[in-house]
Amino acid sequence: MKAIVVQFRRGIKHVRPRQFLIQPEKCNSKKEALKLIGKSVEWTSPAGKKITGKITMAHGIKGLVRVVFDKGLPGQALTTEAEIK
Repeated sequence: MKAIVVQFRRGIKHVRPRQFLIQPEKCNSKKEALKLIGKSVEWTSPAGKKITGKITMAHGIKGLVRVVFDKGLPGQALTTEAEIK
């Protein structure tokens, strides 16, 4: 399943560089997002390097999910595609 990297998980003063919010395709509610918890996510850089992460929980009520990656993603990852397996 494809997903789009939306943003770092952040607050007013803190940015969590390993945690990202992603929007899975065809996932428009919190109920659908909760079904994805525990699945792995893989982002591929333009150079072909793969960074993996895991969906930990839903974020909000519109279907976003929170992903914790092994390493932080670069800034160029925003608005690019990731693969949910």
